[in-house]
Amino acid sequence: MVPLKDENPIQITPIVTYVLIAANIVIFIYQLSLGTPELQAFLQDFAFIPGQLSESLQGGSTGDMIPEPLTLVTSQFLHGSIPHVIFNMLYLWIFGNNIEEEMGHTRYLTFYLLCGVLAALTQYIFDTSSMIPTLGASGAIAGVMGAYIFRFPDAKVLTLIPLGFFWFTVRIPAIFFLGFWFLQQAFNSVLTLDAQVNTGGAESMVAYWAHAGGFVFGALLGPLFGLFSRRN
Repeated sequence: MVPLKDENPIQITPIVTYVLIAANIVIFIYQLSLGTPELQAFLQDFAFIPGQLSESLQGGSTGDMIPEPLTLVTSQFLHGSIPHVIFNMLYLWIFGNNIEEEMGHTRYLTFYLLCGVLAALTQYIFDTSSMIPTLGASGAIAGVMGAYIFRFPDAKVLTLIPLGFFWFTVRIPAIFFLGFWFLQQAFNSVLTLDAQVNTGGAESMVAYWAHAGGFVFGALLGPLFGLFSRRN
């Protein structure tokens, strides 16, 4: 299911959402301009790598350009492919503006970045030695979606559903669209954990735990950031 838009108008200009989208796109274009060795070095420095965080917490040096904990933030602006950045920005475009309106610009930005950090740490606790770079805005955006499902459960999401050669659109309440998305992430998280137990190593390149964790933290932290303080 691909969300196209939500039927939930706003009365502000969502400046922070626009800036976040622009920053992600500009940085991804920069990534595309790098050759393979330069890109690998760039990701080594700015993507979040659980094993390197563990090493830095034990007093070791990773040789990165920035302290390893800062990659919990910088990794949120990196993406691994064109579909990765397109779908992340689509979800942010659809669901972010309403949450920004409810929280206000400054609190929304703080909330967004904090959800991204907590999402990455959720992934970290399930595989502290992984050397697979974790990158993307998915965890932060999952936090936005977690807040959205509680603030606007009845908002309709115009959704594109491909069925073989046929494509059609339906309007789905946010509580079902986002709830189904969360259940997918939670289910896949359990599957990857089971794979790690059975094989002794990580089997997935997708940070499902970060997605599920970001969603939960977004739902929990939303009220603390003024999600329900504005009266319409």
